[in-house]
Amino acid sequence: MKLVIGTRNYSSWSLRPWLAMKQAGLHFEEILIPLRTSATKGEILKYSPSGKVPCLIDGEVVVWDSLAICEYLAEKVSTLLPSERKARALARSIAAEMHAGFPSLREGMPMDVRASKPFAEPTAQVSADIARIVAIWEECRQKYGRKGPFLFGHFTIADAMYAPVVWRFLTYHVELPEASRQWVETMAALPAMQEWRAGALAESD
Repeated sequence: MKLVIGTRNYSSWSLRPWLAMKQAGLHFEEILIPLRTSATKGEILKYSPSGKVPCLIDGEVVVWDSLAICEYLAEKVSTLLPSERKARALARSIAAEMHAGFPSLREGMPMDVRASKPFAEPTAQVSADIARIVAIWEECRQKYGRKGPFLFGHFTIADAMYAPVVWRFLTYHVELPEASRQWVETMAALPAMQEWRAGALAESD
């Protein structure tokens, strides 16, 4: 398999399937395309029909869009979704909510892994997005925390979908309740997340 990703420091969408693949122990070739250059669009179009990253190439199968790739990976590795139907439905719902929602958070707190920018006065819209995300995390940890340190006990695509928010909350010094703080610390300490961070720090843009 090949995974086409963009600049690590900024490409939150790329991080999601990349992390899922790493956590699932899947072997893949990484194709990194620098973003924000005049050649970016053309380079991505060599692989992705949407002209955007990420894009997964698995033989003759081409999958673009973070959530679609994560769902495809979950068909290969069943542990990437909870085994119980009710939990699986919740995992899919919160993954889709992250995928489609939180526009104020994305605009007001863009992913910047290398930075440290204490965010003293977020707008009401950003605060509402933060509150909703924390509510999701708290609910999952309350329901499934006894099974392990991730949102549903073991690592799933739900954790992968919220991974960029981990870097956002650390970058902007967002204060969190205990269960959410512990999850963020667990995620940030993952070897794969540290590998992503090291890659972001090494980038020159």
